[in-house]
Order: sequence, then C-alpha cells, then structure tokens
Amino acid sequence: MPQSLSVVYLHLVFSTKDRRPFLRDPVLRAEMHAWLGAASSELDCSSILVGGVEDHVHILARHGRTISQADWVKELKRTSSAWIKERDPALHDFSWQAGYGIFSVSASNLETVRIYIAGQEAHHQKQTFQDELRALLRKHDQTWDERYVWD
Repeated sequence: MPQSLSVVYLHLVFSTKDRRPFLRDPVLRAEMHAWLGAASSELDCSSILVGGVEDHVHILARHGRTISQADWVKELKRTSSAWIKERDPALHDFSWQAGYGIFSVSASNLETVRIYIAGQEAHHQKQTFQDELRALLRKHDQTWDERYVWD
C-alpha cells in the first residue's frame, strides 16, 4: 500500500480541575467547544462533535496517524487553557484536570456516540460527571481506583 491510512474514532472525556463550573456561561461554553473542535482538527484529529456541560467536555474525533493520543490531549488542554485565560482574564485560575478518558468508537456506533454527546445537558440533569465516567469505564470493561480518577 503506497499510502498510510488510519480510521480510528475516539471519544475523549475530561473535566475542569476539581470539576469547577468554569463553563457555566452558555456562550463561553459554545466558544470553548468550537475552539476545541478547531484545535483538534489542526492536530490532524478531525473533530466530529464537541459537547459537554459546565465542568467537562466530550470530544468525538477521527484520530490522526501523526500524533499520539497523549500528545493530542496535552495540546488540546494546553492551548485551550491559554485561549480561555486570554479571552477572559477573570478566568486566570482556569485549568483542566490532569487525567482524561479515551474510549474507542466503532464506525457503526458513531451516530450513537454523537447523539450521546449532543444530549449532554439533558443527560446531566439526571447524572453527575463522576457517575457518567464510572458508567463509561464499566461499559468499556475497565477497572479503576477512585483515589486516582478525580482531581
């Protein structure tokens, strides 16, 4: 095969530090989601959808072949933190949690995950971020230690 090809879809989830509601303002939240989507695409990880609520984000993307998952997340967090602090100096203490969750998504399940991310506001009227992440970990057959998941 003369060219390299990667068709890997990922669902990335991460929270603000201590789940502080920095993204409570709907306009700011929409701008952050748009910014993260554009930044992801610039990193060769084409964004399909970015969503979330006041204390966390979900990103559905086609992962590129030229960047590691860890570097992708590190750059998204680094550059978006700088962007939001420049946009609003009152958010000088904004930061993301150190950790994150990345889950694989099959092509046949893309629409289901897209709908899930699009429905975050309604979803979180019934479930906390912590319970949501625990459910995702269970769904993907992962074990975790509560001492190291939340920061």
